[in-house]
Amino acid sequence: MSEQTSRQPPGDLAMWFFICAELLVFGAFFIAYAFARAKNIELFNSSQLTLNRTAGLINTAVLITGSYFVVRAVIAIRQNLSSLCARWLWAAFGSGVVFVAIKIVEFGEKLSAGISLSSNTFYMFYLSLTFFHFLHVILGMVILAAVALKAGKGGYCSTDYSGVETGASYWHMVDLVWIVLFPLVYVLH
Repeated sequence: MSEQTSRQPPGDLAMWFFICAELLVFGAFFIAYAFARAKNIELFNSSQLTLNRTAGLINTAVLITGSYFVVRAVIAIRQNLSSLCARWLWAAFGSGVVFVAIKIVEFGEKLSAGISLSSNTFYMFYLSLTFFHFLHVILGMVILAAVALKAGKGGYCSTDYSGVETGASYWHMVDLVWIVLFPLVYVLH
């Protein structure tokens, strides 16, 4: 049985340790958020209404679309289509650019309204969680760019594409975290 078809996770095992560690950190953040919210329901509900749900929903669609592009990149490289793989990865990178731009606007709106980490408990969690995730999106974009550059130069093929799967796995983790973060922080009352 080849490495690519074995039962181990796709990509590099070290990335999976990193992904699991990051998911634990986000999980701890989410649990702390839930406990704080339970003690301050009115504060959290009223503060949550000031968030731009449309921007959050657009960012959700953007990240899910980016994950689709990453899946297409993996399919392309498995078919030995390195150039196509690179194009799909650049498309996913572009989705990251859109996400980052929207978040910068959101952060700017909150800062210009005088909202900061010390405004209240909800905003402390909102800004901390979304900024921490924002940094992960940027790291994901760096990873996607590095993999896309290598793929564009023919650095991967249908028998050696672990790097593409590694980058894809990280990007999917970033997407997964947002899929939990968005409803938790922007929507659920």
